[in-house]
Amino acid sequence: FYTWLVDDHRADPLRVFSVVDQVDGAPAIRVSGERWGGLVTREAYRDYRLVVEFRWGLATWGERRKAARDSGILVHAQGADGNTGADFNGPWMRSVEAQVIEGGVGDIILVGGFEGRGPRVTPHVTARAGKDRDGEDVYDPHGAEREFGAGRINWFGRDADWPDELGFRGRQDVESPYGQWTRLEVIADGDRVTNVVNGTVVNEATRSSATEGKIILQSEGAEIYFRRIDLEPLATSRPE
Repeated sequence: FYTWLVDDHRADPLRVFSVVDQVDGAPAIRVSGERWGGLVTREAYRDYRLVVEFRWGLATWGERRKAARDSGILVHAQGADGNTGADFNGPWMRSVEAQVIEGGVGDIILVGGFEGRGPRVTPHVTARAGKDRDGEDVYDPHGAEREFGAGRINWFGRDADWPDELGFRGRQDVESPYGQWTRLEVIADGDRVTNVVNGTVVNEATRSSATEGKIILQSEGAEIYFRRIDLEPLATSRPE
């Protein structure tokens, strides 16, 4: 991994990213959330199962101090560092995000980025999705296939009354309660991306225009700990 932060780029003077010796009895990666950016793999990957276990910390920062704790895992991250900003001083790269936010763990977000002086380019996917009460796109494994070239596909149980408030927990949330560890799997299988939270498939997209890239653990205004990061290659053929 290497670090990337807005303005500081590959420097980390505030130690946004560190390893702590004891979190619930074991070492963990601490992401303070104080600055926006990410912990970025040096290599690009495809066809894998990524398993992480995360737990929220106490600290929240800046404009998100009273908002829902927020982070994320970006897969198929492509292009230059910081390309989410036209000046290449953005926090992230063009990618497909497995959202990690209170009440919305497992949402799929299509993150656009710039290439040189050209326009913003955003990955596109196909997903089975319906609409919630407020017209937001929600994953529905029995729904009609639709194409997405921007925006977010909510996980199937995201609360339609979700407020961007610190500590929010939805009625159907499958992420663990605050203070406990949540297991998140992101399965990248060819052009398919599947998000699994605590053993439940919560979201899936297919026909992704991006099928390989770096992996980024976000820093986005909230302290978070990662105690497990396993990356396993998939078999070359998908089971029938």
